[in-house]
Amino acid sequence: MEFNLNALSLKELKEVQVHVAKAISTFEERKKKEALAELEEKARELGFSLAELTGVSPLRRRSPSAAKYANPSDPSDTWSGRGRKPRWFISALAEGKSPEDLAI
Repeated sequence: MEFNLNALSLKELKEVQVHVAKAISTFEERKKKEALAELEEKARELGFSLAELTGVSPLRRRSPSAAKYANPSDPSDTWSGRGRKPRWFISALAEGKSPEDLAI
């Protein structure tokens, strides 16, 4: 595949550059999807699912966690107890409140 880049204008060259950059950045992901599709097809031909053969279940989406704690000054500001503690939770603990005091 050969292109005569010298025949292109600056605008056309920049457009080609954008398309090439995008193709490069998505190349590996596209190849993975192609390989996965081939493997799934082969497993289907043999009467199995790919998950059965690999022992890996399909990815599940996590549902949002239910709120467990509420900000005493703004009850609509809640926290599930997972992840980083919000500032209002930390300051309430510093003021002597317990997590049970902030529980919903």
